[in-house]
Amino acid sequence: MKSTIHECQKTNLKTMSKKVILTVLVILTANTFFGQTVFDKFDGQEGITSVVVNQKMFSLLSKMDAKDKETQQYVNLIKKLDNLKVFVTESDKKSDEMKAVSDKYIKTASLEELMRVNEKGKSVKIYVKSGATESQIKELLMFIEGSGKEETVLMSLTGNFDLDELSVLTDKMKLPGGDDLKKASKGKK
Repeated sequence: MKSTIHECQKTNLKTMSKKVILTVLVILTANTFFGQTVFDKFDGQEGITSVVVNQKMFSLLSKMDAKDKETQQYVNLIKKLDNLKVFVTESDKKSDEMKAVSDKYIKTASLEELMRVNEKGKSVKIYVKSGATESQIKELLMFIEGSGKEETVLMSLTGNFDLDELSVLTDKMKLPGGDDLKKASKGKK
């Protein structure tokens, strides 16, 4: 009888161990893919310039000493950001691919159109996923479709920030499409 109980305990222990190991693997795998997006496929591709800033970098930047009001606004904003990804290309083929991926993502991520501008052969579209208030943003996607010699820009920004704060980010980081983001932040107030 003792032997049977002992065997049952061993079996239960093995089953629990397998479950714990499986749980740990799932957590590690989830952490590996956390923060990755459908746009990551453009990172490192020939013909596409990419800028990727993750939460760790934002955390380091938020520790900088703010000497003036504008720098303090910048520090306050970057504390609220998780990821910034910017992809720029002059290639028509890459531009078409970026447009197809962003169009599909906009539909599946349930983003709302914030602004659309067509001017001088350039199309600018800005989409957002709102946060707790009307001006709070969880995700911002900007797609600038250039034509001819104009660059195509795809930008994805995630966190929990206020749309009005973006002009400080675009000024400090010299982001492509920064002027268009400034127009959007003024328009949503």
